[in-house]
Amino acid sequence: MHDLLTPQANRSATGASSRIHVCPLSAVPLVVETHAASHLLTCLKDHHIVETPARIGPSKHMRLHIDDIAQPMDGMVAPDASHVAQLLEFTTTTWDRQGHIVIHCWAGISRSTAAAYITLCALNPDADEALVARLLREASPTAYPNRLMVRLGDAALGRRGRMLEAVESIGRGEVASEAVPFSLPINLIGV
Repeated sequence: MHDLLTPQANRSATGASSRIHVCPLSAVPLVVETHAASHLLTCLKDHHIVETPARIGPSKHMRLHIDDIAQPMDGMVAPDASHVAQLLEFTTTTWDRQGHIVIHCWAGISRSTAAAYITLCALNPDADEALVARLLREASPTAYPNRLMVRLGDAALGRRGRMLEAVESIGRGEVASEAVPFSLPINLIGV
């Protein structure tokens, strides 16, 4: 499997450091166990039941019940400002960054990459949005962050459209039915 599934790929000279791991639903059990994740964020509509892994307590597993759409559609749940507020509360407050967090959606391409991008921008308020987008692209050639989620995250963080512009600048990426799991550092100082 991909080298980011090995714990050694996530260790620094001083030991393990917290990271954001992004993956498709099919890889959640393996990624959670491999990295001894402390928190899990599920970005799937409620008809997809995702059990909380034994190592992660219910209070450390958040579910955003959203469809992967960029505009409202009948019978579907579009991401909205309240979803992004829940995402930010979970990833910046509930998750204390003392362990790894796993963020997933169905394919690990759109909703989960948008959630990871928003989280990184929130945790690194002085980081250039384009740098964060480039790091996302380098980590995952298939990342295609949900544009509505990014737009809402940009508004919540007061980034004045720069987050969406940065995501647009990295383009569509490689088309795939499912992403390979990847991870990103949470501290972008010096990156």
